[in-house]
Amino acid sequence: MLTGLPSCGGLAPFADEGKGLHERQGLLGMNMDLWLFWAIAAALTGMVAMVMVQALRRGSDLAEEHPDLKVYRDQLAEVDRDLARGTLSQDEAQRLRLEVSRRLLEADRILQAEARPVARGSLIGAAAVVFAVLAGALWLYDRLGAPGYADLPLASRLEAAELAYKTRPSQAETVATLPPTQPVDPGEEFSGLMDKLRAAVEARPDDAMGLELLARNETALGNYDAAYAAQTRLMAALEDSASPDQRLIAAQILIAQAQGYVSPEAEAHLIDVLRRDPKHGMARYLTGLMFAQYGRPDRAFDLWKALVDEGPDEAPWVVAARADLETAAALAGIPFDMPDQSGLSDADMAAAAEMTPEDRAAMIEGMVGQLETRLLADGGPAEDWLRLINALQVLNQTDRGTAALRAAEVDLAADPGALQAVREAAAAAGFGP
Repeated sequence: MLTGLPSCGGLAPFADEGKGLHERQGLLGMNMDLWLFWAIAAALTGMVAMVMVQALRRGSDLAEEHPDLKVYRDQLAEVDRDLARGTLSQDEAQRLRLEVSRRLLEADRILQAEARPVARGSLIGAAAVVFAVLAGALWLYDRLGAPGYADLPLASRLEAAELAYKTRPSQAETVATLPPTQPVDPGEEFSGLMDKLRAAVEARPDDAMGLELLARNETALGNYDAAYAAQTRLMAALEDSASPDQRLIAAQILIAQAQGYVSPEAEAHLIDVLRRDPKHGMARYLTGLMFAQYGRPDRAFDLWKALVDEGPDEAPWVVAARADLETAAALAGIPFDMPDQSGLSDADMAAAAEMTPEDRAAMIEGMVGQLETRLLADGGPAEDWLRLINALQVLNQTDRGTAALRAAEVDLAADPGALQAVREAAAAAGFGP
C-alpha cells in the first residue's frame, strides 16, 4: 500500500461539516416564506409580552381573595343548606340570597375601586424583565437553533445527500479550484535518480516494477498527474493480476491530489478494489470518507465502526477510523463515545511500576523501537510520527529524531498539513532540519 497518502483524520478538512451539512440540506427548503414565519413569531412574542406586563402591573391587593368576599360566599352556601334541611321556606331563602348577593357585589366594587396599579418605576422594571427574558430566548435560538432554515425531515435530508452525491464535482473540477500544493525539493542527487527512472520506464513502458517505483516517487514529489499516469499504466500492464492494493493506490493518488476529497473517479477505483476484496480495510475507510463528505455520516459511521471493532488497532485504516468515528457519530445524531484505548494493559502498568529505573527505561526503549521500526519500514499516519518524535525527544535521541523527521517528510509528502505538524514538533524538539 502506498504510504503517505490520506489515511487518518479524514474529516479534518471538513471540521465545520455539521454546519456545512445543514447548509446544503437547508437549501431544499429555502422556498418557504421565511418572512411570514418571523412576522407570526414577532406578533406572538409581542402579545405574550403585553399579557405578562399587564399581569405584573396589577395591584397586589388582588393577589389574595378579600375576607369579606369569602364571608358572603359562605353565607350563600349556608342559605342553600338551610333550604335543603327545611329550616327556611322558599320565599325566605330567595330573600336572603338577594340580600347577600347585593352585599357581595358591593364589596367587590369597593375592592376594585381601591386597587391601585404599581408605581411607574415598578412598571418599567417589569417590562424590562419581560423583554430581557424574550431577548434571551431569541439569543439561545440563534446559538442553538438554525434560524433561516426550513423543516428538514429525514426524507428531505436523504434526498439532499443523494443530490449532493450525484452532482459532486469531478476530479478535474476540484483540482482546478484548489490552491497549488507546495512542491517538494528532492535535492540534486534524487532529481538525477528520478530522471534515470523516468527514462528507464519510457524505454520499457510495460516494466511493472519500474512503473510502480515511478508512481510511488512521483507521488512523494507531489507530481500527481505523472503518478496517476504511471499507476494506470501499471494496472493496464498487469491486467487482472493487479492486486487490490495496487488498484487502491490509483484512488489514493487522486485523493491526495484533491487534498482529501473523494471524487467520482477515485470512487470508481474504490469500487473496483471492494469488488475484488470486500474486506479491504483502507478501501472501506475511504469509502466511508466519501459518504461523510456528501452528507451521509450515518453510513460512514457504520463502515468505520466495523473497522474499529475488527482491528487490528495498529492498522492505518483503524487509526484513521478511530480519529473520525466520534465526529461522524455526532453529525449523524448517533450517541457514541469512543472507548479509552491505552497502549499498556493494567498488568503492564503494574509490572512497570515494580521495575527498576534501568528496566523501565529498557521497556520504554523497546516500545519506541517497535514504533520506529514500523514507521521507517511502512510509514504511517501523522499521529504515529508525532508520537515517535515526542518519544525520541524524551529519550534525548537527536540523531534518531532527525532521521525520523526525514523519513516522515517522504512518507507525508502528500499531506502538507500533517507534514507541517510533524516539522513543527521536530523543530520544538531540536531535530532536523
